[in-house]
Amino acid sequence: MGRYAIRRLLQAVPVLLGSTLLIFLIVFALPGDPIVSLGGDRRPSPSVVEVLTEQYHLDEPLLVQYWHYIGGVLFRADLGSTYQGVPVADLLASTFQVTLRLTLMALAIEAVVGVGLGVWAALRRGKAVDTMILAATLVLVSVPTLVTGFVLQLVLGVKLKQWTGLDVFPVSGVGDGLRGYILPAFVLAGLSIAYLARLARTSLAEVLRADYIRTAVAKGMPRGRVITRHALRNALIPVVTYLGADVGTLMGGAVITEGIFNLPGLGNLLFRGVYERQQPVVVGVVTLLVLVYIVCNLIVDMLYAVLDPRIRYE
Repeated sequence: MGRYAIRRLLQAVPVLLGSTLLIFLIVFALPGDPIVSLGGDRRPSPSVVEVLTEQYHLDEPLLVQYWHYIGGVLFRADLGSTYQGVPVADLLASTFQVTLRLTLMALAIEAVVGVGLGVWAALRRGKAVDTMILAATLVLVSVPTLVTGFVLQLVLGVKLKQWTGLDVFPVSGVGDGLRGYILPAFVLAGLSIAYLARLARTSLAEVLRADYIRTAVAKGMPRGRVITRHALRNALIPVVTYLGADVGTLMGGAVITEGIFNLPGLGNLLFRGVYERQQPVVVGVVTLLVLVYIVCNLIVDMLYAVLDPRIRYE
């Protein structure tokens, strides 16, 4: 297992290099001078532009600029700084915890609700409950996150407070602790709940038709033990794969949700970085998300051996 983990980490190095190189070339190849745009309507003096251009290596070829960046990341853990001199690592540190809390809560919601609905539908396949769950997930898939966010914000955040007088779901900011993450986490997890429920339903329904399940039932094993000990354990392998990959998707896709609920997270930082043409910020956020993807995929691979004893890594 340890040897496999080391091999996977070594394989992740070219993934990190390739993804960061691609986003670096895309971001820094955009037309325009980011140094000149710092002054807005008032153009900076030529001497200031010259000094900053040389300081941030913007007068050098793109591949040379990338070498300066990736060298700082790999050898000094330095993600660079904004054109105002603020370290990108400090910006990520102040916003990452917000997005991480939002992502973990969304992941917990989609794991509990999505898997629960999928298992329930698989055990009641062909019945009214199964049809209702499939219809509900279809609605979640069809409605954009932007619409879901504003509707839930209005109904559960504003109208519910007017009807009951209780501020159950805050509609903006993170000043109410973890309670302020419940509504945006559900909005962020809405699409994943639908996909996960359908995936869990299909996977469990397929396992329940396997020969070893019919053999266990024929031997008189209790139905609850057959489902939890044999069927559900094998059916969870694709579910775990989806959850592991979805962590990075949730963190990267939080731009709309954080904008609706005014959360100062990575999504908000990424949007401001693109809008203000702060290329080091955009590349830094993407680099962090790539690292999250790599770590999550490694954890998922380690969990395979726990869920399925047939899987062994030499």
